[in-house]
Amino acid sequence: MLAKRIIPCLDVKDGRTVKGVNFVQLRDAGSALSLASFYSSQGADELVFLDITATVENRKTMVSLVRDVARNISIPFTVGGGIRTEEDVERMLSSGADKISINSSAIREHSLIDRLASRFGSQCVVLALDAKSNPAFPSGYEAVIDGGRTPSGLDALEWAREAALRGAGEILLTSMDKDGTKDGFAVDLTRIISSNIDIPVIASGGAGKMEDFRTVFEDGMADAALAASVFHFHEIDIPELKDYLRQSGIPVR
Repeated sequence: MLAKRIIPCLDVKDGRTVKGVNFVQLRDAGSALSLASFYSSQGADELVFLDITATVENRKTMVSLVRDVARNISIPFTVGGGIRTEEDVERMLSSGADKISINSSAIREHSLIDRLASRFGSQCVVLALDAKSNPAFPSGYEAVIDGGRTPSGLDALEWAREAALRGAGEILLTSMDKDGTKDGFAVDLTRIISSNIDIPVIASGGAGKMEDFRTVFEDGMADAALAASVFHFHEIDIPELKDYLRQSGIPVR
């Protein structure tokens, strides 16, 4: 088994880190810059920064904050929110990001994945897949966009497969149903996606206790696990989580 990654996520709105439940009811979680520096020193394997209102507000990702975060961390850094073009990606990479995350723009223009993978490399392209349970779809899940506001009409598994074929390097899979609930990752959803594509899957949404991470790695077949509020509010600290996973037989970095 390859070493699993632990990834904190900064959902950023108006320059502050926020966290909600099912993508709504947002509350302040602190300075994005301070949290990023803290996680880098704590031994996080990577950091994800999502400008959560850039798409619906039809604006670009906050470049100055991305640049400040990049200067203060020493771990790989993924940036998403409002990225629509190759020029947007160039701007983020030149500001210090290692990877970019796309969701709504890729669903609206599937070929964007091909172009970004061709120009910047698949290792740079993360497809953010926000999935919501919907029995009308073969997998039982529909991909949603615009920060969870808009159904896409696409089956989550079929979209993940297509994205992988087009050149996405990994999938950031968030369960809208589990987001912020702290009652465990969507293990079934994660396993459906992980077992049917050959690129890494980052599980996101629902982390509440250390056992949830072990379960999504063992039963959900996730390659990495992302969380926000349990890290932001010190309900789980990363060094203790990694010790727990090692003791449970899960290899971590």
